[in-house]
Amino acid sequence: MSISGRSNFTITDADFELFSRFLEDSSGILLAKHKQYLVQSRLGKIVQENNCPGLKELISKLQSPTSKRLREQVIDAMTTNETLWFRDVHPFDILRDRIVPEMLGQGVGSNKIRIWSAACSTGQEPYSISMTLDEFKKKTPGKLASEEIVATDISTQVLEQARRGEYEMLAIGRGLSQERLTQHFRETSNGSWAVKPEIKSKVRFQSINLLGQYSSMGKFDVIFCRNVLIYFSSEKKTEILSKMHGVLKPGGYLILGASEFLSGLSDKYKMIHCRPGIIYQAI
Repeated sequence: MSISGRSNFTITDADFELFSRFLEDSSGILLAKHKQYLVQSRLGKIVQENNCPGLKELISKLQSPTSKRLREQVIDAMTTNETLWFRDVHPFDILRDRIVPEMLGQGVGSNKIRIWSAACSTGQEPYSISMTLDEFKKKTPGKLASEEIVATDISTQVLEQARRGEYEMLAIGRGLSQERLTQHFRETSNGSWAVKPEIKSKVRFQSINLLGQYSSMGKFDVIFCRNVLIYFSSEKKTEILSKMHGVLKPGGYLILGASEFLSGLSDKYKMIHCRPGIIYQAI
């Protein structure tokens, strides 16, 4: 069968179920039964490039011990990388106006702060965090001595984009004010916009699968884990949040997406209403 760029390959219910199991086991992403169209639209090119008549043959190749690169390509294709600058606004306001002053006031971390941006996609969230902390330091000089932002994602492709810290105007316009664009970016010779070194240098990117182990990352004052847990089963979500509690300092904060809520972990986190917004503090 010749497979066009329109991804017109057939998917049986059995093949879809098998692929769904592979995707959840390898990345945690949970595919609803009505999402066959998503598999067709996102994997058409990969199916074609690997000379596979259909999804069944691609799954066979994915199960080979030498298919590490192919598995990465499939996970990259199936990962939703929708992101904005300063998404929902209030989490960054809470960080600047409440969390950082509180931690510095208590002497937590000796006026240093470590933040983890989980599922960071193409870098907008961790760079937004870095800008927020830079603005705090300029407003209150001498208060915050240093910051480290660890940004992780399962997709090696988006991490490459994030490390470059360079964005087309279309991406820049999604949530970034003109004032922040002028303050934190420089225009490049090819018409794109690059994050300035003082913002970029505070962020370290690395590949992490949230289903794996990350205790070696050290302890954090704050974890941003926003708009990713909606793709996991409730069991996987609980498992991830429990492991995140293990790398949060006592009294540290977890910040979830606007539509995400924490349940069943009242022994590990307490809910704090910020109006607007909700954050969770590690017990």
